[in-house]
Amino acid sequence: MAIYNFSAGPAVLPKEVLLQAQAELADWHGSGMSVMEMSHRGKEYMGIHAQAEADLRELMGIPANYKVLFLQGGAHLQFSMIPLNLMRDKASADYVNTGEWSKKAIGEAKKFCAVNVVADNKDKNCSYVPAFDGWKCDPHAAYLHYTPNETIGGVEFNWIPETGDVPLVADMSSNILSRAIDVSKFGLIYAGAQKNIGPAGLTLVIVREDLIGQVAAGTPTMLDYKIHADGESMYNTPPTFAIYMAGLVFQWLKKNGGIAAMEKTNIAKSQLLYDAIDSSNGFYNCPVNKADRSRMNVPFTLKDAALDGEFLKQADARGLLQLKGHRSVGGMRASIYNAMPLEGVQALVGFMNEFARSKA
Repeated sequence: MAIYNFSAGPAVLPKEVLLQAQAELADWHGSGMSVMEMSHRGKEYMGIHAQAEADLRELMGIPANYKVLFLQGGAHLQFSMIPLNLMRDKASADYVNTGEWSKKAIGEAKKFCAVNVVADNKDKNCSYVPAFDGWKCDPHAAYLHYTPNETIGGVEFNWIPETGDVPLVADMSSNILSRAIDVSKFGLIYAGAQKNIGPAGLTLVIVREDLIGQVAAGTPTMLDYKIHADGESMYNTPPTFAIYMAGLVFQWLKKNGGIAAMEKTNIAKSQLLYDAIDSSNGFYNCPVNKADRSRMNVPFTLKDAALDGEFLKQADARGLLQLKGHRSVGGMRASIYNAMPLEGVQALVGFMNEFARSKA
């Protein structure tokens, strides 16, 4: 029986990548060492590290005036690092609140700077993207922060805010590498790896060079982007195995048509699942505004919550795992990141249709 893992993160990885890592685990390319054992200053690991960055730059079209940093601490640490590094003596920073992860970023930023919430979607239970013409942006803000994809609520931006001279900062933890973007429109992009990049433990930061080197007084050394940029992400020992795994994922993406091909597949997968929900005559419901539905995280409820347990039990028996919704919202959630094959979504849709018919 095929197993399909719909976990929101740590999430499914490409099987091809896992098998390659398995084959190389004890002896990487005849070195006699596992990547986990290598010195991060040795030529073997240095080559792995450099190739991972080069492949990512190629995949995303990252301009030369941007630094790529392989860090630790997850998106949560970036919630603090961003204001500490990007305030640059400005009075305040702009934030867009579209769900749980936006709220966490705002709460942490308030410890270090004044926060101006330019827009939110609380009036409709965080189920849509606020129209840009209603945002109350400050043209003198240090930066504008938003979360392009809310993993928990399943709300995704299908457009990039135009912020003029104000640097745009994005938490792309759950949709990075899933669609084509123009990196030059952003001042800083960050992402936890455990959804679309690789295993947990790695955090990716892509930051424009002119935004680093002006940290707030008293900022710890480890929270200074310039320290990590100058050290090429090796100021301290980096998460070497996680970077190696991310590098394998980048190579897998390149071999499979890059981000453009992945975006096409992601559109097909998400449309298949949303069509099943919308055509169920109300048995299933997605609470998100149709124009703002995520391609990565699909939340849905059953018409009778009393059926949730039976739905999950039967899904598990079919090898359709980790479909329980986040504890804060309930219901179901299918995370269908890059590594989720179309066949997995087809299997889920087939089961959903069958379950609905059995309860009609």
